[in-house]
Amino acid sequence: MGKRGGKRLSKREVAEAIQGLFQAHPNETFTLKQVFKALRLDTHPAKMLAVDVLEEMAWDDYLSQPESNSYRLNLKTQVQEGTFIRKANGKNSFLPDDGGKPIFVSERNSMFAMGGDRVRIAMMARRQNHIKEAIVTQILERKHDQAVGILQVEKDFAFLNTEGNIFNHDILIPKKKLKGGKTGQKAVVKITQWPSEESKNLMGEVIDVLGEQGDNTVEMHAILAQYGLPYKYPKRVEEAANKISAEITPEEIARREDFRDVTTFTIDPKDAKDFDDALSIRPNPSGGTGGGLWEVGVHIADVSHYVTEGSIIDREAEQRATSVYLVDRTIPMLPERLCNFICSLRPDEEKLCYSVIFILDEDANIKDWHLAHTVIKSNRRFAYEEVQDILEKNGVVDGTGQPAPPATKAKPYQGEFAAELIMLDRMAKRLRERRFKNGAVQFDREELHFDIDENGKPTRCYYKKSKDANKLIEEFMLLANRTVAESIGKRGEKKEERGEKKGKTFVYRIHDQPDPQKLESLRAAVAPFGYKVKTSGTKGAISKNLNKLMEEAQGQREQKLVETLALRSMMKAKYSTHNIGHYGLAFDYYTHFTSPIRRYPDTMVHRLLTRYQDGGRSANQDHYEEQCEHASEMEQTAQNAERDSIKYKMVEFMADKIGMEFDAHISGIQSYGIYCEIDENHCEGLVGMHDLDGDYYDFDERNYQLVGRRHHKKYQLGDAVRIKVARANIEKRQLDFVLAD
Repeated sequence: MGKRGGKRLSKREVAEAIQGLFQAHPNETFTLKQVFKALRLDTHPAKMLAVDVLEEMAWDDYLSQPESNSYRLNLKTQVQEGTFIRKANGKNSFLPDDGGKPIFVSERNSMFAMGGDRVRIAMMARRQNHIKEAIVTQILERKHDQAVGILQVEKDFAFLNTEGNIFNHDILIPKKKLKGGKTGQKAVVKITQWPSEESKNLMGEVIDVLGEQGDNTVEMHAILAQYGLPYKYPKRVEEAANKISAEITPEEIARREDFRDVTTFTIDPKDAKDFDDALSIRPNPSGGTGGGLWEVGVHIADVSHYVTEGSIIDREAEQRATSVYLVDRTIPMLPERLCNFICSLRPDEEKLCYSVIFILDEDANIKDWHLAHTVIKSNRRFAYEEVQDILEKNGVVDGTGQPAPPATKAKPYQGEFAAELIMLDRMAKRLRERRFKNGAVQFDREELHFDIDENGKPTRCYYKKSKDANKLIEEFMLLANRTVAESIGKRGEKKEERGEKKGKTFVYRIHDQPDPQKLESLRAAVAPFGYKVKTSGTKGAISKNLNKLMEEAQGQREQKLVETLALRSMMKAKYSTHNIGHYGLAFDYYTHFTSPIRRYPDTMVHRLLTRYQDGGRSANQDHYEEQCEHASEMEQTAQNAERDSIKYKMVEFMADKIGMEFDAHISGIQSYGIYCEIDENHCEGLVGMHDLDGDYYDFDERNYQLVGRRHHKKYQLGDAVRIKVARANIEKRQLDFVLAD
């Protein structure tokens, strides 16, 4: 093989031959002589070339050298497991499990993997001046065994056109497997045959015909089905829920602390039906240390009293892991009878709760607390707006962080339960102030909301800001979550310090420190605007610095850029039995205890706390860790579906505004164009690269800008632009804009 057809071998040919040899024998070690022999390299130049290539491959970590003249495939870095990400343009990539950087996988090396599949890859040797490449060697687990799309029925066969990049082919459907579906209808199809070397075809059968494209309910169900989320509630589970008695027996009341006569209320969004939490407040009933103390109860629906572990309702809830909030509907985790009726803390009804009872002074310092199963009777259901109104009527100015001035004889407090609400607001503000002093990160994310008519059509699109009333509830929920997490975590830590066996298994809500690389790109991106970002130092120093950065950028042209990049540098919060604390909230221990109607981890936490209160042994950590991973994954999936429903409503809202012009600003920059957000209604669309006239633009990824080659015009995140609405593609959930000059 020293020569091919009389021609000398090129370095590339030798490299490919060597790569083929090592990949075919991943567990064997070869000496130089064995490499020459296996590849039939018999001329001196060919051997020298091979030595060169082997040295480069070892330097590149593709090969390892057990001894000085022997080589083997470096399996530690060569074979990895992770997720396959399919791109429509063929630039697929592999995302390693350990969170490393994505690695390019070309179509011919993808083994027909689909987007989201778990795969095993082998690294390919680095070719000169080429990027790192991987080859899929095994598909470990298929992420999607169903797809959503639009049916096309031909004379002899039918197929499903899918949106998105999950599948690289349309799915063929035998005519007898159509379940009555017709051309143009949306359907959910189960994959029955995957592509392989023998047959490239993807085959499937219809499991559900959703209905006509463009119908609101059909589109919402399609979004859910696309993420594998359920859009119907199983009949048998509903029936099991309907058999649960809502009656509270005198024996049950006798077992619990009785709060039915204590002033109690719920504060929720005005369209909410599932009231998870209530607050009670009264002067300290035991008199305590010289007055000035208050008893505040954080009462949480006692879901685990009604949903027993392993029951049919429990298995369904565990699978769902969370309620999903689309723009116009809620897909509940629990059957309706439980979430909106039995467990929901509705006014003037006796309800069972699991409660954290605090004794606090007026500055919200905890003097004492305990955990108890209770029975309550809410006096009033408030909407956030009503509470905000009462606070403002009594002198609270939203956003200042100042509590209401004291009431006087001439000017008593006005409104229902005003004195109680004002006291809770005052305490919440103290708690919040201390949290930021301790290094919590201040992200006041505004949420996009739609007003919707009876047909589900959006009539208005606007941002909703979190006001004092929302923050009041938030602070007491944070306090309850933190306190119960500390009670388990700190006790475990003390045990370990004393050399006893490790603490009890518990479910924590954890949040890691920002990714140093992302902090570095944040620092580089905001430096031209004159901002400084700390990329190293204590947790608290970094978060205080981030808060200062966002404060300084407030109202500036680059505000959006700064906030977006700061948010991107943050890790995602998740559930785990291994506690590392919560960076964003600056808590050493944190959990989710306060929303068991809509989040499964909260139910797990209730069960663990009850078990430990009753003197039970530590629960099986592996089992709970597995449940945590599932819940974290489902939370992410639900958020993606929620985001897609917002995108869909945006396109629907803009569909009758084609050709109209709006003021906007650049909200995102990609290699294929710029995303612009309209100032008045916050709808976002894309101006494609081909619509940026008069120049060729380069994508400067580090500085989040496009730069024109000839005229050097820059488009940068946060820039003000005037746009014209060009297209509204409901099927792709995509708005296309052009710049209006």
